[in-house]
Amino acid sequence: MICNCCPRKCGAIREDTYGNGFCGCGENLKIAKTMLHKWEEPCISGSNGSGAIFFSGCSLRCAYCQNYEISFLGKGEYYTFFELREIILDLKKQGAHNINLVNPTHFTRAISKALAEPVGIPVVYNCGGYENIDELKALEGKIDIYLADFKYSDNSLGKKYSNVEDYPEIALNAVKEMYRQVGDFEIDENGLMKKGLIIRHLILPGLGDNTKGVIDIFSKEFEGKKVMFSLMGQYVPMGKVLKEEKYSEINKKVSNSMYKKMCDYMNCCNIEYGYTQELSSADSCYTPEF
Repeated sequence: MICNCCPRKCGAIREDTYGNGFCGCGENLKIAKTMLHKWEEPCISGSNGSGAIFFSGCSLRCAYCQNYEISFLGKGEYYTFFELREIILDLKKQGAHNINLVNPTHFTRAISKALAEPVGIPVVYNCGGYENIDELKALEGKIDIYLADFKYSDNSLGKKYSNVEDYPEIALNAVKEMYRQVGDFEIDENGLMKKGLIIRHLILPGLGDNTKGVIDIFSKEFEGKKVMFSLMGQYVPMGKVLKEEKYSEINKKVSNSMYKKMCDYMNCCNIEYGYTQELSSADSCYTPEF
């Protein structure tokens, strides 16, 4: 198959386990880990955990990726969409509050087949924000919660750290489509999200203007709407940042003073719903082993 399923539209050949595109994957689903994940936002993880399925490969492959082993090195095993369905139902049986599809962008067509029938608990599409609108539309009615990164307001940073030249524009159009599908968030009596959109932003050290730009975009686009914003200070240098000198400026954690400034800026923008973090979360112990 010739693949243009992500915004890179690289026209890759993807056949079974072979793929020569940017994501490095073939058509067959490749999964690195499944688990009850308790370190997402509280309305996702709850008390039992979110039923996380970590897909191998990546269409973004950010220089600082905390899942470098799977996004760049491709760790994982191959599965059919029938087997993915079985994994989903097993996680539900284990008590997962929802099914959390982590980094699913390059496998949307197989995932859509696995979700042909409802699974009985919310399905979360947990992505990097760099999404093809047509692929999102094909998932309409199968995804209950979108958990999307909004990484950059500055195109030059998208180019340097994720090798994309149009991230803000693509990501904004993607989250608008996500909101069109799921609308205002709904929380049940146990504090768990039933449906809705959460936009995450990971602060990069020393790049406060980028974060302020993302907050500005969010506050303008979703003013008066029930959408959550998750401001994350959990950045830990990983992946290519540890290996290549050209990323030395972000080879450190976010300082306490910077995180406070970003939280203060977020509060000044009157964002009504969302989360901030304790900086103790900036620890590699929260990264799953693959």
